[in-house]
Amino acid sequence: MKILVSNDDGIFAQGIRALANGLVQAGHDVTVVCPDRERSATGHGLTLHTPIRAEKVESVFDPRVSAWGCSGTPSDCVKLALFALLTDKPDLVISGINHGPNLGTDVIYSGTVSAAMEGLIENIPSIAISLANYTSRDFQVAVDFANQLVEKIGRSPLEEVMLLNVNIPAVQAEEIAGVTIARQGIRRYVDVFTKRVDPRGKIYYWLAGELEKDVTVSEDLSYGNQLPTDVTAIYNNFITITPLQYNLTYVKSLDSLQAWQIANFS
Repeated sequence: MKILVSNDDGIFAQGIRALANGLVQAGHDVTVVCPDRERSATGHGLTLHTPIRAEKVESVFDPRVSAWGCSGTPSDCVKLALFALLTDKPDLVISGINHGPNLGTDVIYSGTVSAAMEGLIENIPSIAISLANYTSRDFQVAVDFANQLVEKIGRSPLEEVMLLNVNIPAVQAEEIAGVTIARQGIRRYVDVFTKRVDPRGKIYYWLAGELEKDVTVSEDLSYGNQLPTDVTAIYNNFITITPLQYNLTYVKSLDSLQAWQIANFS
């Protein structure tokens, strides 16, 4: 399978190296195009007012991996790969393995998810995969599951093109409780700005948001079913798979808004 790999942690991140090398060792044709430095929490930003540069990267990955470091955002990287660097359209776009979780409302800000979403926009099945811990550097469980998931998609293609957001508990393989399909949960943060003064006497602010609360399944049943949220499942050591789309239409509100008869407003 031809696979395009990207991320938001940068070309030298251990997670992307583990993923790309693991995929190529499983027999896949792997190309890496990702930021040349960390670009976490950039959302789906694109570079429009400065040029984007890309350079081949040698000796970081398995020799069978073709790798590029790009000056742009994660979304830039996938767009550049698809329209400028690759000669053939990939069968799959995988973003990760991210250093830290992408659960619940994290996906709105996540550069990892946005890179995968760029693949979905171009009608390519995509996966965002994250290790749910910021300090762990043991990616083997995540690599093994990524290979299993790619093999599964190869044997049983998705009925519709979608983005699978995957989170892996940072535990040993024998501690994994299982794999569950999960709905997107809710994470709430307290955004704290620290006011500082630089050496030239200029004031600046540093955003240091802290996790306030993860809303559990018992508190969040707004979707009307009993599937666990990704937030709840990851705490119970389940690997979570959440299907995502880029259409943000709030479907349940369409009928109620029609009742406004807004066309009659003067």
